[in-house]
Order: sequence, then structure tokens, then C-alpha cells
Amino acid sequence: MPRTITLPCRPEPLDVVIEETALVIVDMQNAYLSKGGYIDLVGFDVSGAAPVIAETARIADACRAAGIPVVYLQNGFSPDQREAPPTAPVWHKSNALKFMRANDAYAGKLITHGTWDYDIVPELTPHAGDIVVPKARYSGFAGTALDQVLAARRIRTLLVCGVATNVCVESTIRDAYHREFFPVMLADATMAAGPGAQAATEFNVETFFGWVSGGAELRAALRANQG
Repeated sequence: MPRTITLPCRPEPLDVVIEETALVIVDMQNAYLSKGGYIDLVGFDVSGAAPVIAETARIADACRAAGIPVVYLQNGFSPDQREAPPTAPVWHKSNALKFMRANDAYAGKLITHGTWDYDIVPELTPHAGDIVVPKARYSGFAGTALDQVLAARRIRTLLVCGVATNVCVESTIRDAYHREFFPVMLADATMAAGPGAQAATEFNVETFFGWVSGGAELRAALRANQG
């Protein structure tokens, strides 16, 4: 028998079938969360990272215990930047690529495969059985195998957390919605880049693209199912 929980959400509760649900952890890398990482270097505030990391770890552990697949998205480029030629918009819009071009000392060091900046933060190192999906665009669905990973497991609901709320998290949620998934943003396990951006994305998600909940609400709903 499928196991169903009712997850408290905005704008209304959502019935979630556990066997049809996956957790998607977006770009929880040194680049976006650590002092000296790319986001910090280009001037965004990362002082709020610690509670977001801690909450994401609690959510991931609860999902693993419930049998919910944990999927990590990991954003970055090959050392030769083959994914981002000058003919691509990302060459012009990626702050990391622009910073590296302007600062020779950082060339090849930011969100580049094999570097510290690209690594997932140690507190969230993937466990055996977790899935890691590399990407080179904001959305986890753009040019990746994420669709196939989810379809193979017959997933319909996506629990989404990570960074940055208003960039890669929101882009992934929007694309999930357009692919007929039910996306739930776990807001206390996200962090925005830029003032006012967190509230704007939460408004967009709960009004247009999905649902907004939190880690404590998810864990309570999962515990109630176990009882």
C-alpha cells in the first residue's frame, strides 16, 4: 500500500505519496555557502548559511529514513568551460565566469569540476545510495539526466531545498512545474542571493508554481506516518 502524508504547506496542505516523492538538494556547494566561495567573492552575503546547511542535513536524514530518494544537484563547468562558450548566454550572465575572466588569480578555480569551490559542503556529503546530478545551468532540468532519474522512480512530488533560492532553486521549481511535477519548496532550507529575493521567490512559488513548507513540518508529517 502506498504511504500518504498530508504536508502542511502554503497556500494549502498537500497530500504526498511517499513512494512517489524525491528530495532535490540544489547546489549546496562551497561556491554558494562558504566564505571564500564564489558567491562570497562577488559580494553576496553568506552569513546565513550555517542554519540552512543544518536544516538541509536534518531533512535529508529524515527522507533517507523514510525511503525517499535524495538527489543532489551540483552546478559547475569543466576546466575548459566547454559547457559555456561565448555564444551561450551563460558565458555572459554567470557571475563566476565573469569574475574569473576579470581576475586571473581565480581562473579555473570557481565552480569548476575538481575544485574546492565546486565541492558539496562537508556537512552534506552525499551518502551511499544518494544520486548526484551535475548541471551547468540554473535549472536542474536543463541539459541533465534529472528527468530520467525521476521518471525511472515514478516520482511525482519534489521536495526542493538549497541555494540560491531566487536563482537555481526557483528555476528548478519552475521547470518541475512545467513538467507536471508537484514541487514543494522547503523554505527554511534555502538561502537567497540578494535583498528581498527570499520573500519574492516564496511568493512566486506559493502563488504560481507550487507549495511552500518547512523542514519541521515535513519531519512531523513523516513521523506521524511511521506511528
